[in-house]
Amino acid sequence: MAVLIGVLGVFLLLTILWDCFETMILPRRVTRRFRLTRTFYRITGIPWLLIARRMKSGKGREDFLSVYGPLSVLMLFGVWALGLVLGFAMLQWAAGSMIVGSSRLQSFRTQLYMSGTSFFTLGLGDVTPHTTLARVVTVAEAGTGFGFLAVVISYLPVLYGAFSRREVNISLLDARAGSPPTAEELLRRHASQQNLEALGEYLRAWESWAAELMESHISFPVLCYFRSQHNNQSWVLALATILDTCALFIAHTEGVLQWQAGLTFAISRHALVDLAQVLGIPPQSEYIDRFNEATLAELREILGAAGAPLCRARTGEETLKRQREMYEPFLFGFSERLLMPLPSWGAASTSVDNWKTSAWGRVATAARQTSASKALDDDHA
Repeated sequence: MAVLIGVLGVFLLLTILWDCFETMILPRRVTRRFRLTRTFYRITGIPWLLIARRMKSGKGREDFLSVYGPLSVLMLFGVWALGLVLGFAMLQWAAGSMIVGSSRLQSFRTQLYMSGTSFFTLGLGDVTPHTTLARVVTVAEAGTGFGFLAVVISYLPVLYGAFSRREVNISLLDARAGSPPTAEELLRRHASQQNLEALGEYLRAWESWAAELMESHISFPVLCYFRSQHNNQSWVLALATILDTCALFIAHTEGVLQWQAGLTFAISRHALVDLAQVLGIPPQSEYIDRFNEATLAELREILGAAGAPLCRARTGEETLKRQREMYEPFLFGFSERLLMPLPSWGAASTSVDNWKTSAWGRVATAARQTSASKALDDDHA
């Protein structure tokens, strides 16, 4: 029995340590079917999303969903720590660890207590190993616990650094494409200033953003569950806006802008598909069409007014349809799984940019109007 418990303890330790290595240190996608971390997110994420689906759309649901990403990281650390403590307790029991002076093996509860104090390097000393093998296991556990805590502490700044870099461009999209952002609004705001060249440079910046998104979120898939600061923003929504814009330029324009749009589209679609594979999110074969012919006519009119070289309308429509089929099923898969709504192609007439609003906006406006009225009365007086 002792040998069997010892073998199971070694297996548990190796499984958890390898899972920690793949999750926090290994910078590439893991294709193995069974992973402890993936199983953990299936067990915890599915019920969390089911509860969120029963809630009304709005701030309450977004606040509930925003908690899951950071909380799941802490819960995962806890699962790893408990598993390691349990594995070492099994080894201690198999090695015959005893309280000094006692002539019999202690209960497994005592071994579990000793394992916990060793793993977290408390050094209480009320329970100590008696045999040589048990002492070796204790030293190994103390070293493992120290290394585990060090890796966990260093993991959090890296995780939040990647999240912060992702959110910078999403926040910059607010003034350029509206809140929530749309392809039509992004195009309209640049075209109104005859500034399509700047839009091409902006797509180049998003090419780098998409590449960094793919690198960081494949290494740390939990970032996909981290939600943006504002309820009308998300990384899925931002990526959809950029893909829509690039697909439009590829299908209906010619020249340098089309070329840059093709590069940004390629890396953005690459990131989207790879992340879908990492999270196990299949593309949705049935989804609501976000596009209509009237919107396309408006977009072509905006492009023409801005001086962009246009291709034939019929050829452009066919190309745009093919481009959309390459990425929209994956977008709808992410939207369904993460409960992150997708933008329409057309601009929303009632939306207000986030930078134009605040909790004190109405109060400040009323105060200014009152001050202006008072000043006007004084002038009349």
